[in-house]
Amino acid sequence: MAVDVIMPQMGESIFEGTITKWLKKPGDKIERDEPLFEISTDKVDAEIPAPAAGVLKEIKVGEGQTVPIQTVVAVIDAAGAAAAPAAEKPAAKPAAKPAAAAVAPPPPAAAPASAAAPAPRGDGRRVHSSPLVRRLARENNVDLSTLSGTGAGGRISKKDILAAIGAGGARPAARPGAPAPAAAPGAAGAVAHAALESAVARERIYFGRYEVRPMSVMRQRIAEHMVLSKRVSPHVYSIDEADMTRIAELRAQTKGEFEKHTETKLTFMPFFVRACVEGLRAFPTVNASVDGTNVVLHSEINIGIAVALDWGLIVPVIKGADEKNFLGVQRAINDLAERARTKKLKPEEVQEGTFSITNPGVFGGLMGLPVISQPNVAILGIGAIQKRPVVINDAIAIRSMVYLTLSYDHRVVDGAVAHQFMGTVKHTLEGWNESIL
Repeated sequence: MAVDVIMPQMGESIFEGTITKWLKKPGDKIERDEPLFEISTDKVDAEIPAPAAGVLKEIKVGEGQTVPIQTVVAVIDAAGAAAAPAAEKPAAKPAAKPAAAAVAPPPPAAAPASAAAPAPRGDGRRVHSSPLVRRLARENNVDLSTLSGTGAGGRISKKDILAAIGAGGARPAARPGAPAPAAAPGAAGAVAHAALESAVARERIYFGRYEVRPMSVMRQRIAEHMVLSKRVSPHVYSIDEADMTRIAELRAQTKGEFEKHTETKLTFMPFFVRACVEGLRAFPTVNASVDGTNVVLHSEINIGIAVALDWGLIVPVIKGADEKNFLGVQRAINDLAERARTKKLKPEEVQEGTFSITNPGVFGGLMGLPVISQPNVAILGIGAIQKRPVVINDAIAIRSMVYLTLSYDHRVVDGAVAHQFMGTVKHTLEGWNESIL
């Protein structure tokens, strides 16, 4: 019995995926739930298990190809009893009707009316797009009804809207009697930016000896997100340093006992997470997002932790970080980091972050000025913890010090608030009094 292998939907807002690697080849025997292929989406890289045991009969979608969800990517010649469980899988949706799957979930009722629903086209058909695409269109004065989507069912993807912005965008027709819309602040810059990129591509790149390596799907997504973040958020930076001597000594004294009793590795990161929780409680505007002219203040504190991978970077999120004790935070960090490196994260585990932390110090970096992870308004960079001479009570002492840098969106966070937030983080770290066991 033949069993179709389909491109899965890895989250509500994901409508396509790119196959980055086949782990089996036609003719190979496979077991049910054995990793079959790897995919990359806008949110996460993941290994997809085989839906049935048997022999891989045919691969229909090659490595590097991007296809809509529910597309048949391979066929398994199921053997014996393995075919029965496979038959219980929901049938793939007909390829001729992807539009129903492509409709984005409605945004919360509190969202502004301008982003509440997809806009109708001039011919009466609705424009299928995500809230992010509609926000980018609104901020850059792009009329979505004039664009042709490349996603499932004609859905306008983030790639489509970014291409439109880079090309100068499509302007909506003015309503009778309505004033002409003002050009978006960054629209002219987008055209100049695209022209500059084109000029740079032709100017002294391919010369001498060189090797061309295409970007991985994840690297392309990182590039898109970083350029978008710098375009959208006016970045400002605040730098402080904290005395980590008390925490360094505590960790050195209790590391063995902690790992023996909890079977969990003890790192410095949960100390920083707990300190940030205190700062975010005291200054909630740092725990916010921007939607047009609205500031969204989040009640939950969900902290994203940047994890360096051999093939890129990903930011899994500790949900409800303010509700976890020290051990709970450490377990969550270790679990998310391990599953990020083994491609076991779920899409929802890299979504809904309200603040982010990155740690270049683990690689020896003294400090860094990180790019904000959208849609957050701030990210904390942690430098290396190093022993340095400092002046304490007019005497020179050797202390374990760390530089902390806060990158923040000046549309929402002012310098005074940023430095007060950093002061709270610094005070919490230097006066650490929380039990870790």
